[in-house]
Amino acid sequence: MTDTSKEAEVDAIMHDPLADGFPHSREGRVLFWLAVAFSVWQIAFAAHVISPSSQIARAVHVGFLLALGFPLLSIAKGFGPLGRSLAYLLAAGGVAVAAYQWIEYTPLLLRAGDPNTLDLVMGVLLLITVFTAAWMLMGPALPIIAGTFFLYAMFGQHLPSPLNHRGYAFEQVIEQMSYGTEGIYGIPTYVSATYIFLFILFGAFLEKAGMIKLFTDVSLGLVGHKMGGAAKVSVLSSGLMGTISGSGVANVVTTGQFTIPLMKSFGYRSAFAGGVEATASMGGQIMPPVMGAVAFIMAETLGVDYVEVVKAALIPAILYFAGAFWMVHLEAGKRNLRGLAKSELPSPRKALKEGWYLLLPLAVLVFLLFSGYTPLFAGTVGLSLTGLLILGGSVALGLPNTVIRSIFWIILALVAAAFFEVGIWAVLAALAVLVAINAFNKGGRETLAICRDSLADGARTALPVGIACALVGVIIGVMTLTGAATTFGQFIVGVGKSSLFLSLILTMITCIVLGMGIPTIPNYIITSSIAGPALLDLGVPLIVSHMFVFYFGILADLTPPVALACFAAAPIAKESGLRISFEAIKVAAAGFVVPFMAVYTPALMLQDGGPLAASIGYWPAVAYVVIKALLALSLWGVAVIGWLGRPLALWERALGMIAGFTLIAALPLTDEIGFALVALFAVTLWLRREKAAA
Repeated sequence: MTDTSKEAEVDAIMHDPLADGFPHSREGRVLFWLAVAFSVWQIAFAAHVISPSSQIARAVHVGFLLALGFPLLSIAKGFGPLGRSLAYLLAAGGVAVAAYQWIEYTPLLLRAGDPNTLDLVMGVLLLITVFTAAWMLMGPALPIIAGTFFLYAMFGQHLPSPLNHRGYAFEQVIEQMSYGTEGIYGIPTYVSATYIFLFILFGAFLEKAGMIKLFTDVSLGLVGHKMGGAAKVSVLSSGLMGTISGSGVANVVTTGQFTIPLMKSFGYRSAFAGGVEATASMGGQIMPPVMGAVAFIMAETLGVDYVEVVKAALIPAILYFAGAFWMVHLEAGKRNLRGLAKSELPSPRKALKEGWYLLLPLAVLVFLLFSGYTPLFAGTVGLSLTGLLILGGSVALGLPNTVIRSIFWIILALVAAAFFEVGIWAVLAALAVLVAINAFNKGGRETLAICRDSLADGARTALPVGIACALVGVIIGVMTLTGAATTFGQFIVGVGKSSLFLSLILTMITCIVLGMGIPTIPNYIITSSIAGPALLDLGVPLIVSHMFVFYFGILADLTPPVALACFAAAPIAKESGLRISFEAIKVAAAGFVVPFMAVYTPALMLQDGGPLAASIGYWPAVAYVVIKALLALSLWGVAVIGWLGRPLALWERALGMIAGFTLIAALPLTDEIGFALVALFAVTLWLRREKAAA
């Protein structure tokens, strides 16, 4: 199949049909306000203004997803009258299931284990609507995988040993999938209904407030004038966007609109420009403090504080972006691509002086997360503070300086009082006052419209994540019911007894193959459920094994033939998605190297354990493995690009690659060989330079 046809096929499957927003029609306005209502409900739930039970909150969340998703998808895909009617019928079905879960909440608890006919009908209806929504939104891959698991629960007893199970009745399977907290309403849906939705809204508000412009201006001012400055701007701005977004594809289509044409205008090849943007944008999912949705699911699954996940991701994220930065520097040197004139670039100091207040919500968020508060609390505070700043800033535009300062400090005092002494009602009162003031002047009304649009955009952006979380609950429910993860896990453990490295390779391949058809969230959930316990049995710390799976779930969106982030960059770069993908996996070297190094030396993820930490101490082990990682990444970059101050011969590149590869493991012998090869590589370069100078 040609690149063009493959790209068209993947685009048809993976393109987000909701990216174009709400249609300009009466129907579109109704859906717009439904999205606003969805966001308001989630904020009220997060702030404890309303306090339904966890089961009801999850059911209402899924109900909103289906009620909003089906009509929007039918419009985006251009369905005819019959298709549109069917979509609305499915949306009504989703609402009916949510209402049934709410109304029958107590009777359902009393009937647990003995569902009646109506329970089964509603359970089947929930499965049909969730499967259909996922198919319409994400294509057939994830529904087919989930459907295979469902069929395994129904008929797996007929398979040969060791794949078979004892057999389960239809009623038992439906109850497991559609009720309780181990199926569709499991941990992924809970996390989607709390942390994920709130942080998506947080990012939507900050983007509307001008955070993208602030990050872009700061990045241009800091590195735009350096060698290869255009590509370095892409890496830096996408990394900064990752601190508030956490969505790789969203980063590509926002920052990429600016950075990819900028890179091309300065001489970078189209494929390389797209690869740099895709790599940097996907890295946003591992960039603290606001990582991808998987990070919140991981914290909830492992039963640890979110800050523990952030701690484990911190050094690998820095190494990931340092590796990408190094790769674009080498490419620029090889092609003699200079930066922009400094006089033409914005001043980073001026950009920060004008937009410093936009960093306040992010600073408060980081402080709260690292002070031990829950992500739900931290996200609520950050979102509230963002809204207060946007509304207060609008009020300030039309008022004298003394009044501006008074309002600003009153707002901050109310926030402090609300979340540390008085309660949420003080913040709501402050928001109500600011809304009232904004409603009486033109600029204020425009600001209110921005806030309203942010609520709607946040809800629309949350649809793919929420529906994927709901559907992947079917897979978790089946594995919980049947113990299906045990069989593959035993196979990994069996391989690992002879070679841990082979087990890691097998897990990596599983992640990448799954990632060819499904998003990062279900990829992580499926693979971690299977491989996580197996790697733990082989001595790998649990959070390290989950981060290993997380990394390769992200890299699956960069690896051919189906690389979602690369195909998202393709129309901007005007290049084949497959060519962009091949460039991206070169730039993303750190993503392939760091997870393996962390398994052998957990200190790289700031975790205890491993023979190195036991022999030389924890912090010396951290410093040692970071230096090793930097050396390995540097050598990989030099070998791939083939340039280090001058073009390198093939044998020199091969020497550099072998030296980098031997530094990955943490065995004394491989380290000694690796450092010896690094020294040989350095001496070779020095001798060649001296000879050239002579």
